[in-house]
Amino acid sequence: MFLLFEKAVLGMATLRFLSGSIEIIAAILMLKVNQIDKALVINSSLAIVGPLILIATTSIGLIGIADKISFIKILWIFTGIAFILYGVRSS
Repeated sequence: MFLLFEKAVLGMATLRFLSGSIEIIAAILMLKVNQIDKALVINSSLAIVGPLILIATTSIGLIGIADKISFIKILWIFTGIAFILYGVRSS
């Protein structure tokens, strides 16, 4: 039996698996280095990965449904993402 997945859903899920794998590898590295300063550097690098995965995953999803929703709704979604990224950025 073959499972057929929507290409956009497969791409989104793949990115989330990648993101989760990066998080687990970072946790293992933190335990391996066993130093607070180096663990903070590793943790800070995850602050770059998270938003990139969010933007990429959302973009793939929006491309997948672009023909089904209006351009204005797409702009609202990207505006929401921009507010999320602005709200969580460090000052």
